[in-house]
Amino acid sequence: MAGIRGIFADTRPLRTPAYRRLFTAQIVTVVGAQLSIVAVPQQIYEITGSSAYVGLAGLVALAPLIVFGLWGGALADSMDRRTLLAIATAGLIVTTFGLFLQAFLGNENVWIVLALLAVQQSFFSIGQPTRTAILPKLLPGHLLPAAAALNTTVLSFGAVAGPVLAGALIPVLGLDMLYLIDTVAMFATLWAVFGLPALPPESTAKVPGLRSVIDGFAYLATQRVLLASYVVDLVAMVFGMARALFPQIAHEHFGDPSTGGVALGLLYASMAAGALIGGVFSGWVSRVRRHGAAVLWAVAVWGLAVVAFGVVVALARPGEHARFLLALAVACLAVGGAADLISSAIRQAILLSAANEDMRGRLQAAFYIVVAGGPRMGDWSHGYAGAMFGPAPTVIGGGILVLAGTAASALGFGEFRSYRAGGDEPRDRETRVEA
Repeated sequence: MAGIRGIFADTRPLRTPAYRRLFTAQIVTVVGAQLSIVAVPQQIYEITGSSAYVGLAGLVALAPLIVFGLWGGALADSMDRRTLLAIATAGLIVTTFGLFLQAFLGNENVWIVLALLAVQQSFFSIGQPTRTAILPKLLPGHLLPAAAALNTTVLSFGAVAGPVLAGALIPVLGLDMLYLIDTVAMFATLWAVFGLPALPPESTAKVPGLRSVIDGFAYLATQRVLLASYVVDLVAMVFGMARALFPQIAHEHFGDPSTGGVALGLLYASMAAGALIGGVFSGWVSRVRRHGAAVLWAVAVWGLAVVAFGVVVALARPGEHARFLLALAVACLAVGGAADLISSAIRQAILLSAANEDMRGRLQAAFYIVVAGGPRMGDWSHGYAGAMFGPAPTVIGGGILVLAGTAASALGFGEFRSYRAGGDEPRDRETRVEA
């Protein structure tokens, strides 16, 4: 029985009440968030009919993500993290309700959608680094890899359920109701945040500002293993994330109506479905010791899956074995999603274990900018490249660049390639906050 349990996800972090509340709320919240993630590009595509504008949404979200992500990391190192999470969550609720209102009122101005998206991402970028930076205060160190895998698994669950629901609900309820459901779901996170213990900053934390942000980057520059983990993820997401092309691919290659449908939902859900399956069977991740090599191999598998997906898209045409090829495309993206989960969980464990406590918020902010900003840059690059060269050549070329970039990273960061995890012993439990 012990061997069988070792195959499945390590659920020991859920024995900590504060972490369990956050985890439970996240299950509800991420489903709603994924509804909006599908609704925004679909609304932009409906208004403009252009993948280039869908890609522009990624660029519009990138600037506030960088600015407010870095500032949010500095804030997380200088003020009570529970208070910061509450403020950020309240801002998300207000801005997502704004997206509902504009869709409900029949807005056809794409710049209103983009402006609301930018404000929403500002609040998201402030809160997200803090959400992960608090984990070492809630859990002992030997459970951090398991917590990272659980977090990624629940995000993957939402990213499966949300797009599938979106594809089914868009024709029935409309885009406006998807935004409203997301708004209501975020109150679950607000409830969980208010249930957290006080999380004051370390006594060495500085007043947030440009100097504090610069100090974080100066520290990161001395940590080549952490730096390499960021570079590898940027390579994977910028070159390999083709989701800006999903509305066009679903319509032109798999026969969806221009207003969206089942194929669109399946494409958005497929990577997350693979990540969810990988997360369910992620018990072995806690036993991995060659962290750097594991990340490099996972990103290489991601690149191969992207190339395979592009080949399937090149072969697909509406009515010509479309269902079989759609299933094959979903399978390719699911393999990529499972590989991405492994990479993400291990990179998160590296960061949480290696970073100093008084730098953790800022380094987590940098990690978040890479994790969220990479796909946004991928949206922009794929949107414009797809408009010029077509979806299939863009996807295939991106996957090849992922493989080349991974090989270059392995050669250029030898210390990352050989990096091994630390010991198995728990951290000093006196550093944890009991709740």
